[in-house]
Amino acid sequence: MKKFKTESKKLLDLMINSIYTNREIFLRELISNASDAVDKLYFKSLTDSDVQLSKDELAIHVGFDEGARTITISDNGIGMTKDELDKNLGTIAHSDSQAFKTDNAEQQGDDIDIIGQFGVGFYSSFMVASKVRVVSRAFGSDEAWAWESDGVEGYTIAEAERAEHGTDVILALKENTDEDNYDTYLSEYGLKDLIKRYSNYVRYPIQMEVSKTREKPKPEDAGDDYKPEYETYTETDTINSMIPIWKRKKSDVTDEEYNEFYKTNFHDFADPARTVSLHAEGALTYDALLFVPSRAPYDLYSKDFKKGLALYSSNVLIMDKCEDLLPDYFNFVRGIVDSQDLTLNISRETLQHNSQLKAIARRVEKKIKSDLENFLEKDREGYEKFFENFGRGMKYGLYTSYGTAKDVLGDLLLFYSAKQKKMITFKEYVKAAADGQETIYYATGDSVERMAQLPIVTTVLAKGYDVLLCPEDVDEFCMMAMSDYAVPDAADPDSLTAWPLKNVGGENLGLESDEEKKEAEETAESNKDLFEAMKSALDGKVEKVAVSTRQTDAPAFITTEGGVSLKMEKILAGAPKSAEEEDAVKSHRVLEVNAKHPVFEVMQKAQEAGDDEKVKLYSGILYDQALLVEGIPLDDPVAYTEAVTKLMK
Repeated sequence: MKKFKTESKKLLDLMINSIYTNREIFLRELISNASDAVDKLYFKSLTDSDVQLSKDELAIHVGFDEGARTITISDNGIGMTKDELDKNLGTIAHSDSQAFKTDNAEQQGDDIDIIGQFGVGFYSSFMVASKVRVVSRAFGSDEAWAWESDGVEGYTIAEAERAEHGTDVILALKENTDEDNYDTYLSEYGLKDLIKRYSNYVRYPIQMEVSKTREKPKPEDAGDDYKPEYETYTETDTINSMIPIWKRKKSDVTDEEYNEFYKTNFHDFADPARTVSLHAEGALTYDALLFVPSRAPYDLYSKDFKKGLALYSSNVLIMDKCEDLLPDYFNFVRGIVDSQDLTLNISRETLQHNSQLKAIARRVEKKIKSDLENFLEKDREGYEKFFENFGRGMKYGLYTSYGTAKDVLGDLLLFYSAKQKKMITFKEYVKAAADGQETIYYATGDSVERMAQLPIVTTVLAKGYDVLLCPEDVDEFCMMAMSDYAVPDAADPDSLTAWPLKNVGGENLGLESDEEKKEAEETAESNKDLFEAMKSALDGKVEKVAVSTRQTDAPAFITTEGGVSLKMEKILAGAPKSAEEEDAVKSHRVLEVNAKHPVFEVMQKAQEAGDDEKVKLYSGILYDQALLVEGIPLDDPVAYTEAVTKLMK
């Protein structure tokens, strides 16, 4: 027996037990090795006129023997001599394929695509096998040799028999344990599943003997009561698809083929809303095929949902869901990215250099944004349906990015226009804005219908300005993160003008005229004592009572000062918090009083007459009514009804 040339049992143990996290990839590695061997022979046929070979003759065969507990992976590729067996399999981490790639880098491409890099994939066999036997016959040689090892100390090489060039890798599986059931690999279904999952797009046919059922021929003397009989037979089938759909020209693929690929591979019964293909060449060459689902998956907003695109390297699956390829706000996108230029780590399960992944992710993000903008422009009805499904996540993504993603998402968001009575974009809001307007106004609340009737909304509408109505919990956080929306300057299209976003329920919007402002200041000054009495009567419920400059028929309404609105207070109040955080979720409420309403005159007279009880009664009723209009539950509904009843006496 020869010792492994590294003479390091620890290194071999590392290869077998530590590099790979998922033992089922052993078949992926062995098929990739077989594909490389076939590729090398095909390359030889392209560069050596003495080698007459058709690509159709090349294939990989996978079989199993349940009784003997063996799995065999065979190819009719380049094969290995005795010395090559010794060098390639006897020296851990020696990659003949990597050397081949380096020597023939210019030919790597559509015709030749060598997968191997590190020379350790073969040793993944020992994760499932107690013994591995490799029988190989080099192309052009009459001799075959067998390499055999239990993966512990060393290996043997002896003469063997093989009818033609190529290599057989025979795995004798380990015995089952309480933790591991190796029998799962000794079945037609188990092997086909692994082939389709990891090696479905290897460029050469991966064939298996599969069991099928067919009806037996009907006997000539069969009577009227004859019942069909069936028999089981075996037939060689090609298991893999070979040519990835993303490598085909888009003009050669029908919508039906794309839809079927999406539904089959991403387990959806509905066609995708959008299909996006991308091919990039240059320092980093890759293909991407992306899908926007037509409906949100049931777990999209659950903690168990995992985003990501399937990552392939040279048509071999590396990761089911590579999270780094998608930003959180596009987490709904499904698809694949395939590149032969990725620098993989030794196990091919993750990447060594994130810079490559980041470069691809940036391009993918731009492509998704571009396609969604096209979707919005060309199919408004379809886009609005898409936004119903996925808009919430995009808004949340803008908030969690602290507004840094607004250049990506700003033009994709939709909000309900109180003036136009439909969903519109920021761009459409600005385009329809009134002359002289430089601010985007919005309101938050529980429903569009309720918000449309709020005095703080109708006041702004009366001024000729539109208001975006935002009923979702995330809307206000999104608007605050967005902060402003930049549009090209009318005088200088190369420069941008920022339109700030303002909550109409917040501090003074500055919409009053100088005359209205002066009148309000005079009213506030002459009724200073009344406002102090009203604030005192409300006992800390408001920061202040003020004269409203908003044109409204309501006697009073609630606004806020600072960064916490009524809607935000309601949302934050329902979130888990510590005792120290309790006060942080309180809004600074302001009771704005309509000085032109008859109720205000009644309160002025009560103040002048020294009727403190009446001032207190009216203050409480006005405050509670303002809360009801906002859709905020009263702290004490009984006290409110009693107060209203007193008015009738």
